[in-house]
Amino acid sequence: MACSVSDTPSLKDLPKVATDLKSQLEGFNTSCLRDVDTNEKIVLPSAEDVATEKTQKSLFDGIEKFDSSQLKHTETQEKNPLPDKDVVAAEKAHQNLLDGVEHFDKTQMKHTTTEEKNPLPPIEAIEAEKEKNKFLNGIENFDPTKLKHTETCEKNPLPTKDVIEQEKSA
Repeated sequence: MACSVSDTPSLKDLPKVATDLKSQLEGFNTSCLRDVDTNEKIVLPSAEDVATEKTQKSLFDGIEKFDSSQLKHTETQEKNPLPDKDVVAAEKAHQNLLDGVEHFDKTQMKHTTTEEKNPLPPIEAIEAEKEKNKFLNGIENFDPTKLKHTETCEKNPLPTKDVIEQEKSA
C-alpha cells in the first residue's frame, strides 16, 4: 500500500525539538570522536565438536545407505511363558494362606486374659550380686603400697649333713 500525500502528517503536526538540542546537533564536531576498531567475535567450533559432528554424520550416512537385502531370514522362537504345575500349586497355597488370614472370623476366638509377670530378679539376688561386685572391686582395686614390710622366718629348717647320714644308715 502506497502512502499518499493526504496520509502524511503536516509540518505543524510533527513533534517539536527543543532549539538548544537542535543547535547542539547541528554544531556537532565529528573530529572529537575517537577511532575504535570493531572486533567481530565469531565463535568457531572446537576440534572435538568437529570430530563429534563427523562421527554422527558418518553414522547417519551408514543408516541411510544400509542395504536390508544383505540380512538373513530367521525364524522367531516363542518360548512358553506359562508356569509349570508345581509353581501354580505353590502360588495357590500361598493365595489360600493369604485369604485365610484376610477373612479370618474373629468371633470364633475365645477370650483370654494376659498375665504380666515381673521380669526383675528378687531383692535377695540383687543384694547378692551387689556383694559379689563389691568383693571383686576390692580385689581389682587393691593397693599393694599400703602393705607393711615383714621379715619371713622359716620354721622348717633343712636337715644338716649329720641328720641325713643318720637317716641313710637307718
